[in-house]
Amino acid sequence: MFAIPDVPRLTIEADLKPLQGTRFQPTGFPDLGAATYELHDGTRMLLLESAQSVANRLETVCWDEVAGDLVAPLRGLSYVRVVQDDNVLTNSILEAHRLNSPYILEGKDKSFLDRFAKEVAVMDKGPVDLRLLARVLCRYDASTLLHGVFLAKKQLAGGRLRLPRALSGFIEARDVKVATSGGVKNDRVDPSGDTKQGFGNVPFHRDEYTAGRITAYFNLDLAQIRAYGLGESVTSLLAALALWKVCAFLDEGLRLRTACDLDLVELRATRPSGWTLPGREELEALLPELIAAANAEGCFAQPPITTVTYAS
Repeated sequence: MFAIPDVPRLTIEADLKPLQGTRFQPTGFPDLGAATYELHDGTRMLLLESAQSVANRLETVCWDEVAGDLVAPLRGLSYVRVVQDDNVLTNSILEAHRLNSPYILEGKDKSFLDRFAKEVAVMDKGPVDLRLLARVLCRYDASTLLHGVFLAKKQLAGGRLRLPRALSGFIEARDVKVATSGGVKNDRVDPSGDTKQGFGNVPFHRDEYTAGRITAYFNLDLAQIRAYGLGESVTSLLAALALWKVCAFLDEGLRLRTACDLDLVELRATRPSGWTLPGREELEALLPELIAAANAEGCFAQPPITTVTYAS
């Protein structure tokens, strides 16, 4: 089995830099813009990528858009696929709210909702049994145990079923300064046209940033994973899967926006100190074996891909 450090949380840091040049485009928030803030000593900071965004990006690297399936090392993991008119519409890996997606729970096809509700019916009254919830989630979407989920349907224990993220991450930039630039939208036919109608030349300003340091932080809650009580096979699988997601994201997921393309400088584990992170190739060699072991123990639905038909 995969050797997991005997600590409650595994923390990882990755030093990043712009792939080209010195500037980068920050994430933007409605009515806020760039998420800048100051430390107590006056250091200017920037939240370059939020925990919510990184969580979704850690799922995106799991999916092979060309094949329409999980990437090869992850095939065999459980998830829910949604079809409409015999075409694949979406799946629980890519849906922002995982199994709580309206395409899974709100369509006319209630077969999956009814099956799930039956398996968690014991929690309709009384406290939520997180171990039971973890077993059911593992059966239908194993990666949810890392990503977290909030099942808000009243039919599912009154909408009380939720699991926090076991794997989280965010990216911060330190000692930031604004790099102001701009441009113009050119209308080569009628430069003086009515801009309210989309015509004419339209100048605009643009704020990018530079930073003394850019760092991605990742936190894997091993205590939460062990508390699921799913046994050694699934616990090892979830830990290896989480570390693979981090490696894959740092390898191929750092083009965050058009003008924010980052590169990895250094990767290290900070808790436990001195622990050596396994490489992506090592993890990809282990994962098929770990997935097969969990499947052989009956931890996943049979077949592992559960199909739901969506019709509004």
